[in-house]
Formats: sequence, C-alpha cells, structure tokens
Amino acid sequence: MTVAVALVPVVYLGVRTAEAGWARIAEELLTVRVAWLALRTLGLAALVTAGCLVLGVGSAFLVVRTDLPARRAFAILAALPLAVPTYIAAFAWRSTLDGFEGFWAAALVLTLCSYPYVFLPVAAALNGTDPAQEEVARSLGRSAWRTFTGVTLRQIRPALTGGALLVALYVLSDFGAVSIVRTDTFTRAIFVAFDLGFDRTGALVLSSVLVMLTMLILAGETASRRRGARYAHLGGVRRVPARLNLARMRWPAVLMLVALAGLSLGVTAVSLTHRMIQGASRPGAWAEVAAAMGNSLSLSLAGAALTMLLALPLGLLSAKAPGPSTTLLDRLAYLSHALPGLVIGLSLVSFGVTLAYPLYQTTWLLALGYAALFLPLAVTAVAGAAAQAPSILDDVARSMGKGPLVVLRTVTLPLTLPGIGAGAALVFLTCMKELPATLLLRPTGTDTLATELWTHTTVAAYAAAAPYAALLVVLSSVPTWLLTARTGILTRESSK
Repeated sequence: MTVAVALVPVVYLGVRTAEAGWARIAEELLTVRVAWLALRTLGLAALVTAGCLVLGVGSAFLVVRTDLPARRAFAILAALPLAVPTYIAAFAWRSTLDGFEGFWAAALVLTLCSYPYVFLPVAAALNGTDPAQEEVARSLGRSAWRTFTGVTLRQIRPALTGGALLVALYVLSDFGAVSIVRTDTFTRAIFVAFDLGFDRTGALVLSSVLVMLTMLILAGETASRRRGARYAHLGGVRRVPARLNLARMRWPAVLMLVALAGLSLGVTAVSLTHRMIQGASRPGAWAEVAAAMGNSLSLSLAGAALTMLLALPLGLLSAKAPGPSTTLLDRLAYLSHALPGLVIGLSLVSFGVTLAYPLYQTTWLLALGYAALFLPLAVTAVAGAAAQAPSILDDVARSMGKGPLVVLRTVTLPLTLPGIGAGAALVFLTCMKELPATLLLRPTGTDTLATELWTHTTVAAYAAAAPYAALLVVLSSVPTWLLTARTGILTRESSK
C-alpha cells in the first residue's frame, strides 16, 4: 500500500509520456532548450548545495565545537530559515529590492533558506561523535585544521552527504522561488507548459528528465555512503568534545552569524512587518487570514497523519528486516519524491477522476498528494528511530509468548515514538509550505495560507500577501524548533 501510493504519480507520468510516442519524445528531448534547462538547473543545484555546505558546516562547528557566546540562541537562529518557504523569502527580497530576479537571485534565496538542511544533521553529528580520534590526531602533532578536515569531516560524512542530498533534491524540485525571481529551471518550464496548456507533452518529457536527474543524484549519494568510512562510539558514557577557544576570532564569528541571520531571516521579517499592517487593515482581511490559517492547519495535519500511517510499516521493515527487497521498496518510495508537486497534483487529479472519484475534490486526495511527496521524510525518521531501539527487547517479549501485534504495540511503537514525532513534525512543516500540489488538489473554495499568498503575489499585491506570509512563517517555526531540539544541540550538555 505504501509503495503503491508513491508509484501512482510515476505510473501516470510513464503512461502519459509513452502515449506521445518515441518520435515525439525525441523531438522534445533533443533540443537546445532542454540542454540549457539542464545546465541551468544542475548549475543552480550545485551552487546552492556548495553554499549550503559552507554555511551549514561552518555554523554547526561554531555552535557545537567552540566557545561561541550564546550558542543555543545561534543554534535556533541557524535552524529557523527552514520555517521560511522559499517563495516567501523570494517575495520578501523582490518586494524590497527593485530588479531582484534571475539566476543569482534564485541562488541567494535558495541558499539562505536551505542551509539548515545541512546545519541540523551536521550539528547533531558533531554533538554526538566520540572525540577520541580527534584527540589522538592532535596528540600526533596534527593542526586543528588538519584534524578537522582529516578526522572530523570523515566522522560526520554521512550527515554531511545526507544534508547535501536534501538540498540538491530541494533545489531540483523548487517551484516558488524560481518563479517569483523569474529564472528558468525545469520546474518553472514544466509549470508554464502545463498552465498554458500549449505543450503538455513537452512538460511530461521535462518531468521525466527531472526524475532521471534526481535518480542519478540518489545513486551517487548511495555510492558515496557505501565508500565513506563511518565512526561510532561503541560503549560507555559519551564524552563531550573539548571546546575550541576562538580567542580573537570570537567576536568576528559572532558578527558573521548575526549577518547570516540578518540575511536569512531579517530581510523577510522586516519586509513582512512593513507590509503586513497595510495588508491587514482593509475590512474583512483578518477573517480571510484566519480562515486560511484554519485550512492550512487542518490539511497539513491530515497530510501528516496519513503520511506517517503509510510510512510506519515501511520504516519498521527497513530497520528490523534489512535486505535487497527492503532496499528496493525504500527506493521505490523515493520515486514520487523526485517529481515536482505540479506533476503529483495532475497525476492524482487523473487518478481521482478515473479510478477514485469519491476522493476527488476532498481533503483526503490532497492528503494523498502530500503522502506521495513526503513519504521518504517520514520513512527515514521512523527507520532511524526503530534502528536505534534495542532489538533484544523485541526478542525478550516474543520469548515470553507475546504475539507480533502485542510486541509492536507494547515494545516497538513506544521505543519508536520519538522518531515518529520528529517525522510528523517534519512532514507537517513541509505540508504547510507545499504550493503546487495544494493549488491543484485542494477542494474548491478551500484556500490556505500558501495559496492565498501565491494568489496575491502573482498580481504584485505584496501588502495583501504579507499577513499570510507572516502567519505561515510563525506556524512553521513551531515544528522547526521541535526538530532543532530533537537533534540534541539545545541540551544543557551542548552548551557546556
């Protein structure tokens, strides 16, 4: 059932693309425009990923491994850009600066919004690694820089590559930011082709190319992880690594982090605050905002609930019964994650009209779209938590005559609840920010904060859009804070 949900959009894309015939596919594919879109999209993904690695790793190291003042405050500030949808950040920057558009504008916005995808896992890894190997390297005469590049980065390599993968996939599938700053990538070209209705075959071919690019990135990341060495603390009480004394670099480091927070959060906050009062001062404005907020919360909760329900069996299977078949199922769940929200929406509209009409124009069809999009996020969270739970407890329960369902209810699920909670928070956050699928699948007359923001932004009504944007950021900051606390970098131990 779980994999079937993920495969619905992929099957739709394959069937609709094949209907065009190989001659038409080749005609659409082998063009200068497709080559240019591929170069621009991959170039944007590479540039943003590199920028996020620098900002994410640098911020994480300063917060976790140095005597930086107010480390916990800077940890929260470094994670909060995750709560800002890229289209809101692009809207804020463009409404503030005249002429803010193009490739470099998109790269700036996406980097400032996406570097928490690197910061959070790297900070958690730096907080949890055993310092013994670093201490040995220093005792052998290695400098702090050589120890960091030769030992520390190798220890946190899985977290670093995982964060980089999330950034690259996010950039490939981003639609809102590139549309607002008017830079052509695959997702914007796909939307224009579908929206205008002049070249749907071309849009399907572009979607197929995007899926292939994404799968190549996934394969490269998988191969990199297999080759990468991993280090773990195997027993005893975990020791806190020694803090690096920044000395004269302390206040320059503070200024750099303050500047980063100002660019990633300050511009958006100032722009929204400046325009929000004007936008909410017209009659009936707050009632419309409140209605959109209620719809956003209810739809996101439904999406998170359905996604976690579908992810639970696959996540537990991945953790408790690893093997080739499980790996195949896990990778199949990623296929729909590679598709733009627009293609997910169109595929489920077709699915609802032809095969599941009772679901058409209902909340649950949109929830199904959210599940198809964000299933890998939930599966990863569940599998990670289940893998950390001692399997011997399950064995003990079964040895006492408990059945599989009783063991699941009384042992496995309670131990996995923290991961389920973290996954639900992440899925809820992404559902709140999702735009293209929501535009297509929401029931008629049901407006959310994201769709209202998009409606006003497309006609340059920035003041009217500001209240929706501000409230969306505020609501998204709650699950972001929960995810930050989940990494362990806000604990008292991390601040010593």
